[in-house]
Amino acid sequence: MSMHMKNRQLIDRLNRMLYDADMKTLPEMYAGLFAEECVFHMCHPFGDIMGADAFFSAAYEPLLEAVPDLERRQYICISGPSTEYGDWVGCAGNYVGVFEQPWLDIPPTLHMVYMRFHEFYRIEQGRIVEVQAIWDIPQVMMQSHAWPLSPSLGVEFMVPAPATQNGTSLPERDEAVSSASLQHVLAMLDGLQKHAEGGPEAMQLERYWHPKMSWYGPAGIGSNRRISGFRNWHQIPFLRAMPDRDINRDVPLHFFSDGDYVGVTGWPNMKLTISGDGWLGIAPAGQVITLCSLDFWRCEQGLIRENWVLVDILDMYRQIGVDVFERMRECTVARQLHHPVL
Repeated sequence: MSMHMKNRQLIDRLNRMLYDADMKTLPEMYAGLFAEECVFHMCHPFGDIMGADAFFSAAYEPLLEAVPDLERRQYICISGPSTEYGDWVGCAGNYVGVFEQPWLDIPPTLHMVYMRFHEFYRIEQGRIVEVQAIWDIPQVMMQSHAWPLSPSLGVEFMVPAPATQNGTSLPERDEAVSSASLQHVLAMLDGLQKHAEGGPEAMQLERYWHPKMSWYGPAGIGSNRRISGFRNWHQIPFLRAMPDRDINRDVPLHFFSDGDYVGVTGWPNMKLTISGDGWLGIAPAGQVITLCSLDFWRCEQGLIRENWVLVDILDMYRQIGVDVFERMRECTVARQLHHPVL
């Protein structure tokens, strides 16, 4: 069995633990998978956390208290060597359960709730040494009817698993197929950079994307279908507001591939200036920001058919001085006063 298959199985153990999460036994089981000095790079408001015990206390324990029957359901799990350094496993899926108690001051619903996750794990000698993860917290706000910001241009829904239904059952990593998928995605991203030179036509999207492509964006942006949907409801507003957008050359970007799948993580992996109007209703203040964007692509017959994208939108708002949690508390103050505990 290859190292990459063993790494996938390591994360599958974590997934099984969190499928029937037990707050009493989980910390001990959970800690055994991680190196003592593992660093967790988490989305806002969690930030960077050192050590598995501290991460459990700061992140998982409050989530389990709010959603006692929490399940982790992953639909993508890929493994491979980074184009920079290290061996990585990337996972995508949903946390689901009944939202019974407030979490991050988000009012509970007593209904089933789902929250997308993209979690990337760097593994050395059978232990996780680094985590970069985004939980789609805005998605929980929306389900609680507590979204305090501009509406999404795309569609908000429970994002599906890969159409091929093979995201967690891949065979041993095929080097030739993996390399071809990686090179195709890198060429596509290089084409996107040509927008500054020649506009949308210069990017040649039709050369890289399937005519029936699906782009699954984070809550606040939403999802789109076909190149026209991607352009109209994500790319045009994004590029109009931040035409200088580029990769963040101050940090390593870890691209890796596994068969038809490609993942990328970096913390943060984009740097741009909000110099124009049109994206998320944000005023063009000329402010430089960074973005953490964790992505998965699935190639099919030499073209990209599906793209799962999560962005740490809450941290972006933090950088421009907007406290989304405070705005949410203001929007829901009447519910909190009259129904402090549902």
